[in-house]
Amino acid sequence: MPPANTRPIRRIAITTGGGDAPGLNAVICAVTRAALQRGWDCIGIRDGYDGLLRPERYPQGGCITLTRERVEGIAALGGTLLGSTNKGDPFAFPTAQADGSIALLDRSEDLLDALARERVDALVAVGGDGSLAIAHRLAQRGLCVVGVPKTIDNDLDGTVTTFGFDTAVGFASECIDRLHTTAASHHRVFVVEVMGRYAGWIALHAGLAGGAHAILLPELPFDLAAVAGLVAQRDARGLAYSIVVVAEGAYPRDGVHALLGGAEAGHAERLGGMGEQVSAALARLTGKDARCVVLGHLLRGGSPSAFDRVAALRFGAAAVRALAAGQADVMVALDGNDVRPVPLADVAGRMKAVPLDGDTLATARDLGICLGG
Repeated sequence: MPPANTRPIRRIAITTGGGDAPGLNAVICAVTRAALQRGWDCIGIRDGYDGLLRPERYPQGGCITLTRERVEGIAALGGTLLGSTNKGDPFAFPTAQADGSIALLDRSEDLLDALARERVDALVAVGGDGSLAIAHRLAQRGLCVVGVPKTIDNDLDGTVTTFGFDTAVGFASECIDRLHTTAASHHRVFVVEVMGRYAGWIALHAGLAGGAHAILLPELPFDLAAVAGLVAQRDARGLAYSIVVVAEGAYPRDGVHALLGGAEAGHAERLGGMGEQVSAALARLTGKDARCVVLGHLLRGGSPSAFDRVAALRFGAAAVRALAAGQADVMVALDGNDVRPVPLADVAGRMKAVPLDGDTLATARDLGICLGG
């Protein structure tokens, strides 16, 4: 475990970075209330670290004072009270130059100075793999940091689950349920593209829950001939429709990822479009009417499920307990039935893919679901 923090805590800050996820407001609520219970002040930084690094954008201030009244009732709300960004890495901060170009500058020292001016003794950083990697680097610079795992993709290492995943899977499953009736009525193939850049947790769980007939994952490069064969087999049995769930990061054995566009400064490449490619190819291979439905950012929105609310509240409260216990440079993680701190060094920047020998994939195979092989 990392060295303990021995400095007294009187004031903490919370930041939410990366893509939004249902449950972020519940974390903010839990951190605020648990901090106030201990007599600490709590502030929220707007839009990742932008509130401190781009203060000119915020006439009302780049930080929000968090009180019991301010967080009352927000645990049930989607989104984040603080705002978020996935382009605000303080170690490679997009900064406009005199010639109009964008340069990536290391502004970590500016951030640490701004936190000191705000009299912040510790930071709770809520985010995915990128945000937690930033948190670890800040901890190495001497900042007392505790991370909270957030991603609908469930692809963070070191924790059984992340909040936001259950809500995303529930919504995707409901959408697949609805497509069964229209697909059967029109004898169509429906391809449902869901989020999942390099890990197929949403596709696998939603596909299983929604009764999909084929599921294509980033972990298993696919052969569309196998999927077309499944469609033909179903037609021969009088089941003249099929549902195929595709993670946005899935790709064929002899192909590459589908991209929506080039990478922006300080931002990873944008995946997407594989659903349309699969739909068009299946139409050619099967001769059937094939349609694509892209759920995209719909998976991020809406109120968190009861599971995600409780998970987010547990994570937020555990983060404050970790700070109170003198811990730093850790992430709170679900380990079995308990939330425990794990070193950020062990999890930051590491991805948790769907295990190819896991029982969930084995269940899909036992049910006769085509995995593209």
